[in-house]
Amino acid sequence: MPSPVLVRPIRQDDFEAWKPLWDGYNAFYGRKGETALPPEITRATWHRFFDPNEPVFALVAESDGMVLGLTHYLFHRSTTRIELTCYLQDLFTAEGARGRGVGRSLIEGVYVAARLEG
Repeated sequence: MPSPVLVRPIRQDDFEAWKPLWDGYNAFYGRKGETALPPEITRATWHRFFDPNEPVFALVAESDGMVLGLTHYLFHRSTTRIELTCYLQDLFTAEGARGRGVGRSLIEGVYVAARLEG
C-alpha cells in the first residue's frame, strides 16, 4: 500500500522529477513535438518559482519519495476586490498515480496557500 500523499512547496532539487510532469502537462494540451514550448519558457517558468519578486508558485505531491503531481498558481490583482486573487493555473498528476487523490490534495494545497495569503 502506498504511503500518504504529501503536498509541499517545490524545491530546487525537484527539477528532474518536475520536468517530466511539466512535459506531460504540456503534451496533454498539444504542446509537444513541433508545437512544444521553447526551452527558454520552461527555464523561465522554473526560475520564477524561486524568485521572491515573482507572484508564481508551485507545489508538488509526493509519496514514497516520488513526485507524483504538480500544481502552479499565482496571485494577481483584480478589478473587483482589494485583495489579491489566487489563480490555479496548472495541475497534472502522473498517469500511474491517478485515482489516488493526488490532484485533490494539490488543489487543497493551493486553498491553504490562498488562505495564508489572505
